[in-house]
Amino acid sequence: MQRLRGLSELPGSWGRCVVTIGVFDGVHRGHQALIGATVDAARERGLPSVVLTFDPHPAEVVRPGSHPALLTTLNRKADRIEELGVDVFCVLPFTAELSKLAPEDFVHELLVDRLHAEVVMVGENFTFGAKAAGDVDLLRTLGRQFGFVAHSARLEGRTLPGTGGNDEQQTEITYSSTYIRSCIDAGDVVAAAEGLGRWHRLDGIVVRGDGRGHDLGYPTANLSTPQYAAIPADGIYAGWLVRPDESEQGRPYAALPAAISVGTNPTFSGRERTVEAFVLDTDEDFYGQRVALDFVSKLRDQVRYDTSGELVAQIDQDVLATREALNNPQ
Repeated sequence: MQRLRGLSELPGSWGRCVVTIGVFDGVHRGHQALIGATVDAARERGLPSVVLTFDPHPAEVVRPGSHPALLTTLNRKADRIEELGVDVFCVLPFTAELSKLAPEDFVHELLVDRLHAEVVMVGENFTFGAKAAGDVDLLRTLGRQFGFVAHSARLEGRTLPGTGGNDEQQTEITYSSTYIRSCIDAGDVVAAAEGLGRWHRLDGIVVRGDGRGHDLGYPTANLSTPQYAAIPADGIYAGWLVRPDESEQGRPYAALPAAISVGTNPTFSGRERTVEAFVLDTDEDFYGQRVALDFVSKLRDQVRYDTSGELVAQIDQDVLATREALNNPQ
């Protein structure tokens, strides 16, 4: 998959293509269906498939200070999209000038003049242009004017059963980045995984902590997370520590079982929120390594204990619970 930063990196011989547009944060099940349809349409026509996305998140440019928590880093997003068979991943720098483009100009300048789109695939709730004034109907109209076909994909989701057993009490859940962020923010990493199609992951570098875990007999790998990362609610989680660098070096990486703590260490009156993992069955020091934590299930909330002995007894139980959760994932 080609990875481009800006449309200026397109080759001079660029022809027609099939393109889909969006932020695609998380590359969740809905995104996967849309991107998959884009890849299929491109292959049917013998054209390259293109994912056009944006960085930084448009919300931060349009409403400074409103940047949402991110489900994936940009590199992780690209990796997930590459796995779906996409030919070209193009990141368009989202600027104030771009945010002010009228819908018609957005289509003409980006999709027609630069990408030469033959087919444009979007979700049925897609909006574009200044103040999100453009919608799918306008995209179809502009497609007829400029010579491309616009298709909209149905949003993916699931139905939650009602408590009374009748259809009227059922709840329809649409998979969206906003919905999955809300699950993670509530600590419901199981629901988040269902929407993502995989466990929620935090990437980062292992940094030195305060050393309390080592003193308690449970040394932890303290993760320095990227800005805006979607961090689960405070609590103790069962999960896996993986090292993406190993797969990049041609070796399949090992997933190591881990009990993960998110919070402020209330037993020690901590104030700074941290993410740290006790990795089971190893005494390896992960300091300085780039690792990732996959969250499988929440075990309990953060609790303040009166003594370190009480805390150690609870950690003993957390380790047992982690083994059980990882052996029997929901």
